[in-house]
Amino acid sequence: MKRTLLLVSAVATMLFAGCESKKVETFKEANDPVALSDEARAAWKEVKSGLNAAWGTPNLVYSRSEVPQNLTPTYATTAWRGEKVSAQVVLWTAYDFKGVECEISDFESNDGELPASIAKVNFVRYTLGDKSDKSCLCGRPNGHPAILQADMLDTVEAMDIPANSVRPIWITIAVPQDAKAGTYKATVKISHSGLGSLKLPLEVEVVNQELAKPKDWKFHLDLWQHPAAVARVAGVEVWSDAHYEAMRPVMQMLANAGQKVITATLNRDPWQYQCFDDYEPMIYWTLHDNNVWKYDYSRFDKWVEFMMSLGIDKQINCYGMLPWGKCVLDYQDLSSTAQDNRNRKISTTPQEDKYEEVWGPFLTDFAKHLKEKGWLNKTNMAIDERKPEDMDVAAAMIAKYAPELGFAMADNHDSYKRYANMRDVCVGQRHSVMALEEIAARRAKGDVSTFYVCCSTLFPNAFTNSQPYESELLCLYAIAHDYDGMLRWAYNSWPANPQYDSRFRYWASGDTYIVYPGGRSSVRFERLIDGIELFEKVHTLRAKAGENKEVLAPVEAKLAEMRARNLNDSSLNWTDFLAEVNAAVNEAAKGLAK
Repeated sequence: MKRTLLLVSAVATMLFAGCESKKVETFKEANDPVALSDEARAAWKEVKSGLNAAWGTPNLVYSRSEVPQNLTPTYATTAWRGEKVSAQVVLWTAYDFKGVECEISDFESNDGELPASIAKVNFVRYTLGDKSDKSCLCGRPNGHPAILQADMLDTVEAMDIPANSVRPIWITIAVPQDAKAGTYKATVKISHSGLGSLKLPLEVEVVNQELAKPKDWKFHLDLWQHPAAVARVAGVEVWSDAHYEAMRPVMQMLANAGQKVITATLNRDPWQYQCFDDYEPMIYWTLHDNNVWKYDYSRFDKWVEFMMSLGIDKQINCYGMLPWGKCVLDYQDLSSTAQDNRNRKISTTPQEDKYEEVWGPFLTDFAKHLKEKGWLNKTNMAIDERKPEDMDVAAAMIAKYAPELGFAMADNHDSYKRYANMRDVCVGQRHSVMALEEIAARRAKGDVSTFYVCCSTLFPNAFTNSQPYESELLCLYAIAHDYDGMLRWAYNSWPANPQYDSRFRYWASGDTYIVYPGGRSSVRFERLIDGIELFEKVHTLRAKAGENKEVLAPVEAKLAEMRARNLNDSSLNWTDFLAEVNAAVNEAAKGLAK
């Protein structure tokens, strides 16, 4: 049982003393629901005394209960100027340690220095999830086996590490855009209660190529936002000033990932209450005498303006015209004949005359309002996985009452080709692959073509039971098939207590969110950003190469190989393939920098 257990002794020695431990404020994680094997118990008995540390990989998660394997004493990575890169340290101990902290030195090279502040350190936390299995797909049975999975990046400055446990540390290095090219070296120092230290070397090679700022990224990221979930967690009134302040760090983190789309709801909950929190309406409908409809857009306007102020301003996708289930509309009856409770509902289907009677006036008025706000050319009526016969009705009504409005859809029926005003098409990854020529033709018209994964895609995905590299793999798929980006529901539809338990109803664990309350990220989200940056680097190099295509030949060969692979085959060695693609991209970057 020697293997990786001797790594730390070659790197550092922990010193012991009797000083008082630093107090650590944090929540209590769940017990591991999986019983430890006899072999795993025996492994802890052979762990050397003290606190142990070594480098893991940001591609994988590590069990909290089992002695980690296949670690290394050193870590080196490559980054462009303006790029963020991820790294992961793994701590393990057979004894209790209080107040464990991690800090990073300045990054030094022969040509200069980068401050320690470019590196961000987060302890990785464990949440309950599902064991990965085909029955994790939508509609999984009750009693599905639970696991404990590393995911949330906590913001605490120190943590207690109990005996016979593992604690990963996630390190994010944001290379300044004005950094000089070269190889920079730093030291990761780990101490407990201010006593002793473990030191691990870290090396970053900065390539002389610059990555654009996230607002200027080409990748069309569409993660659906859920404002009401933030209000519930923060304990504030929906749409109050306190609500917006609570949303700021959560939504700013999304903007910093290059998000392009604002998710808006035209009425109450277009997804028929399939999340822990209902989607609150952003537009309030009222019915007056002579069957006149009026609409209060104040909440919609404030939400859109708030998101635009953070930098998310390319597109507004409005859901609710074709909700899941029956088309139910909430409104207030303010007509002179109304009595008592004026709250009403209309339940209809697209095939009924009532549907057009209700939605026709709204579309006309909404388009007028959007034009006044200057938002008409970026607003779409958005529809999620509805039947073609219902889509036909909605498309015809938009063309009739608000032809300047766009149309967006997440399509699992391959029906998008039926409609002319389809500004934003997102096809289910397991249902359809758009042809390269078709995407190019749509892009020439200014239309967006993306793909999505959901609970029906076991691999690759961004569940809490997924491996982190799967998030980057999804972005590589987008590059290879020339998609403009990807969609995922949802960004923050949190269950009751996501940091403790990521499961919710019949969705695969973590399917309803990818970040945590309080503006806390996840390993899944950070690896998704790594993948988006890979997308940006490929497109940047293509633009720089021009006619000098031979320098990109190794990259294009890898992308062709990606197109030939079965993305959903988890048995393929995807981590090595991702490393090969990244290496080819960085070599091309160096070639074009000369």
